[in-house]
Amino acid sequence: MDRKNFIKKAILTGSMGAVAPSILANEVSAEKAEKKESISQEGYNHIPNKEIRTMKTVLHKANTRGQANHGWLKANHSFSFANYYNPERMNFGVLRVLNDDHIAAGMGFGTHPHDNMEIITIPLSGQVEHKDSMGNSGVISPGEVQVMSAGTGIQHSEFNKNKDADLKLLQIWIFPNKRQVTPRYDQLDISKAVTNNGFKQILSPSPDDAGVWIHQNAWFHMGEMNANETYNYQLKDSNNGVYAFLIAVSYTHLTLPTIYSV
Repeated sequence: MDRKNFIKKAILTGSMGAVAPSILANEVSAEKAEKKESISQEGYNHIPNKEIRTMKTVLHKANTRGQANHGWLKANHSFSFANYYNPERMNFGVLRVLNDDHIAAGMGFGTHPHDNMEIITIPLSGQVEHKDSMGNSGVISPGEVQVMSAGTGIQHSEFNKNKDADLKLLQIWIFPNKRQVTPRYDQLDISKAVTNNGFKQILSPSPDDAGVWIHQNAWFHMGEMNANETYNYQLKDSNNGVYAFLIAVSYTHLTLPTIYSV
């Protein structure tokens, strides 16, 4: 199947596309979310694209994402996924999937296959129980990142470990720069990663660099922003752009759990 308690996190992703090398925290204001009547339709709601364009910057508001409500799974899709299809939101460079999933207690994704994709999981609250055909099994908690190179093919399952609390996670898929690689798995505690100018690197193309690594010219970072301050994000590759995903805003902070440069 497919893939604020204030979370002091937001996501920054550098990808081939529009270049946005700096982020001004004081230009982002907190807004009260509008309450909307729940949609009775089960499955995927096809939401029209509503883009705000400023020079090379494109803004997608949260309520314009694709949505799915299966009861046990409530998902928001930044890009076309499963039954949600929007030809203007297929991917951002090599960033193919960014799913914001809420999974009910004790529920999850049964065993299913993947191949030739780099898959990253970042829990925001709750714990992910993971098993795969490579023999890996364990739990991924907030403050950790999991990565799998599906390569020639893997099968895995992901469940909410807890029976009394929902699980919230980000599921990210990146197109690899090479096909049919040997499948691999990695999991890392990123809670104590070194912060540089508000951002800490948690993923890169190099096994020798900070964080986990994938088969792609991509970098993920995490950070936390204070209001009325300016933060600069330095591109690792001048050919890349930046994709910023804001998870939560308070009146004093913007928070960035991960920065992806893909």
